[in-house]
Amino acid sequence: MVASDKLFAGSIPEIYDRFLVPLIFEPYARDLARRLAHSAPRNVLETAAGTGVLTRAMASILPAEARIVATDLNQPMLDRAALSYGDGRIEWRQADALALPFTDQSFDAVACQFGAMFFPDKVLAYKEARRILRPGGRFLFNVWGPISDNEFADTVTDALAVLFPQDPPRFMARTPHGYHDVQLIRQELDAAGFTAVSIDTVDHRSKAPSPREPAIAYCQGTPLRNEIEARDASGVEAATRQATEALARRFGTGAIEGRIQALVITASRG
Repeated sequence: MVASDKLFAGSIPEIYDRFLVPLIFEPYARDLARRLAHSAPRNVLETAAGTGVLTRAMASILPAEARIVATDLNQPMLDRAALSYGDGRIEWRQADALALPFTDQSFDAVACQFGAMFFPDKVLAYKEARRILRPGGRFLFNVWGPISDNEFADTVTDALAVLFPQDPPRFMARTPHGYHDVQLIRQELDAAGFTAVSIDTVDHRSKAPSPREPAIAYCQGTPLRNEIEARDASGVEAATRQATEALARRFGTGAIEGRIQALVITASRG
């Protein structure tokens, strides 16, 4: 991972929330929230909350007395989340998942929606999640499957490789879709002290009204934008057009849909 992979700033949070959240994140947020609700936790910590798609899903399904502390490393993402969703049960707080500012055994559950791939030291992040869990508490998170099984992301990545053949932007393959080895995930959770690890593969269909929306989502609403601008400071719109044309060739020019796949992981603190 390069440093810019973790930078969600400028216009990225707004575009991410407007385009990428409904495109790929919402069905997995609902899935994770339902799994979390089975144990009826009263105190939930969310790491890598982003613009709050999982936070909103949890708030909609958990009991009224449940408290959610939603954290992220990027304050601009939290600012966008707080602006778009107000709920007295939710505390938005900037925090590093590798050094959580909470006391031991202070939460019933920890949830993380597509954030583990960005942790530079995953075992340390998992140890922190376990540390703040009460005995019997659960850690629930999801990660994206291989980019080849996530068709819009794969198509955009290939399209930009044509536009920048000497130095293809590889953010999507490298980071969001770079952590899907089930054996490795189990080993790292075991190293952190978790037990009863279960991993499910969950497929959904990603839908968009036209090829332009996914192109904007990926090229302008993720750190892929940082890679594009590093190669051509004024190249974001050209990259978006290139991605739009590639998506249209593969999926059509009207409303489109493609496969998305993720792994959903549940682990317990014994």
